[in-house]
Amino acid sequence: MKTVQEWVDLYNSDEFKNRYLYQGDDLGARCSIGLTTIKLWSPVADAVTVNFYKDGEPTTRPYWTSPMRQGNQGVWEWNIHESLNGTYYDFTVTIDGVSQRTGDPYAKATGINGLRSMVLDLHDTTPADWGNDKPPIPESEQIIDEIHVKEFSWHPAGGWPADVRGKYKALTVDSTYINNDGIHPTGLAFLKQMGITHVQLMPIYDYGTVDETGDDNQFNWGYDPVNYNVPDGSYATDAHHGEVRIRELKEAIQAIHRQGLGVIMDVVYNHTWNLDNPLQKTMPYYFYRTWPDGNLSNGSGCGNDIASERPMVEKYITDSVMYWAREYHIDGFRFDLMGLLTVDLMNRIRNKLDEKYGAGVKLVYGEPWAADKTAVGETIKLADKGNFADLSDHVGMFCDDTRDTIKGSAGDTRATGFVNGADGVEGKLLSCVTGWCHDGSAIHNPAQIINYVSAHDNQTLWDKLTSTTLDVDLRRRQYRLAAAIYMTCQGRLFMLSGESFCRTKGGHTNSHDAPIEINQLDWSKIIDEQDMVDYYRGLIALRKQLPGLYDKSPTAHTRIGNTWSQPGVVGYMVDNTDDNSSSPWEYLCIVYNRNQDGCNVELGEGDWEVLATGHDSWLWQNPQVVQGHYEVEPVNWVMLGQRHEESH
Repeated sequence: MKTVQEWVDLYNSDEFKNRYLYQGDDLGARCSIGLTTIKLWSPVADAVTVNFYKDGEPTTRPYWTSPMRQGNQGVWEWNIHESLNGTYYDFTVTIDGVSQRTGDPYAKATGINGLRSMVLDLHDTTPADWGNDKPPIPESEQIIDEIHVKEFSWHPAGGWPADVRGKYKALTVDSTYINNDGIHPTGLAFLKQMGITHVQLMPIYDYGTVDETGDDNQFNWGYDPVNYNVPDGSYATDAHHGEVRIRELKEAIQAIHRQGLGVIMDVVYNHTWNLDNPLQKTMPYYFYRTWPDGNLSNGSGCGNDIASERPMVEKYITDSVMYWAREYHIDGFRFDLMGLLTVDLMNRIRNKLDEKYGAGVKLVYGEPWAADKTAVGETIKLADKGNFADLSDHVGMFCDDTRDTIKGSAGDTRATGFVNGADGVEGKLLSCVTGWCHDGSAIHNPAQIINYVSAHDNQTLWDKLTSTTLDVDLRRRQYRLAAAIYMTCQGRLFMLSGESFCRTKGGHTNSHDAPIEINQLDWSKIIDEQDMVDYYRGLIALRKQLPGLYDKSPTAHTRIGNTWSQPGVVGYMVDNTDDNSSSPWEYLCIVYNRNQDGCNVELGEGDWEVLATGHDSWLWQNPQVVQGHYEVEPVNWVMLGQRHEESH
């Protein structure tokens, strides 16, 4: 058997790259009436046999085996003039004299735990009226809520029927209420009521750490891919029949669209669960980065890194994204550890989506960092913050600088930010306001910035502030101030589901495999935190009326002017006009005060309306008019607006 370095030398040779780049879009299994074809890319294989099974259970034996024929560009082919729809299969692949059983890396359907692949006519998984399923009508702003299928619908207070809790099916239940009270909506209806425009689904592809035949109480976030193009069966009502998970996920997406919400898929193309998978078994070390000593690269912190710079890996990932967009009507993609993927790959994905669906229509953004150094050559540009200027203007990034400036480092539970006492961050906060855009910046427009203060990683916002602020009343004022700041910064808005009702995980900093009881969304807290819920809802409703904040053009930052700061206080003016005069306020004045003392703000001439404060985000509906100056209370903020007819 070749050494790791011998495999790498082979793959890096020009001869291999030129001879074995396959451009077709037909890898995997396809079937229709009267025809089934299976194709596998494995140019290093000596022989490949396809094995067929009646079911997807890992213990059954094949009822039929058949050799595959080697074609051009390293593609092995097999076909028969009949439909094998519903049949399961895997391969016996012989490489360097060693034979292994493996699933199909290009599978679109699988059996239990993704071990057996499945021949499936995808038309059989189409829900009723799927052809009329449409993404939501674009709004002035995109506000993204991150949910996990199981977390979202597991708690009994959420009102879902017991047989669909934690499943794709839960997302199809149109009306759910806290303890079925008929008064307080939960689930998608709650998100719609809040003004959310998109849900970001944490991993829904087939992943390895939850046994699909095991107890329903198992839990994992799912950042451990096995089959990239197959929905995970643990969220299906029946994981034993491969078509069920596909149909039920499509029904869930259809239901989300009916609520007027877009669907963003959290994708993890930077690493796999382990190397016991079809990618490695069919192409040893082709899909993985290695160091010269043969050890696997581990920039992901998860044991391995995907080699996205190799031509057929780049094609694999791009084709996968396009498949999810086409087959499942996905509206956007969030890339985990995007800083491990190449700039070329991200731009290729962006261009392909734009060509198919229109420029910027499908959202694309990710984490512009990695967990550690990865094994790539110096000429390879990775999609991290250092190379952000080379990325398409329609590729966005999570802004950890804004997150940490507002509330303190996510990696240090005791670290503070502006709202909870850090000194000397006022200048950074003014950069947050413009989405870090300025002349000469690598950030070309605010559309590239995802503003947030909490996500599945690290502590929730409530838990973070609990770590730094013991006084509960003060913590609540800091919480409201933090929300106000990121919702008044230019860029896109993102929040962890449940943030609006002070979600807690008991201080956990990494709950990826913690019990579901810790991770579940406790919907009953809506009642306890109704004031906070209303506050978030008002901020979102106001944000959507302010072109000075939701402007995504390259010149948006020039709307921000007359900036000033002093210790613990930041203020600025916003040009809020647009061609349609869509907002009643021509100018905005925004001031953040984290100090324990009030702050007197001198205003320009004319009448100013108080639109929102830390006490009430709905003041804009019946605003108080002030002149000359305004006193911002301790640990509070204010947004004032001046109408078009007033002089500035």
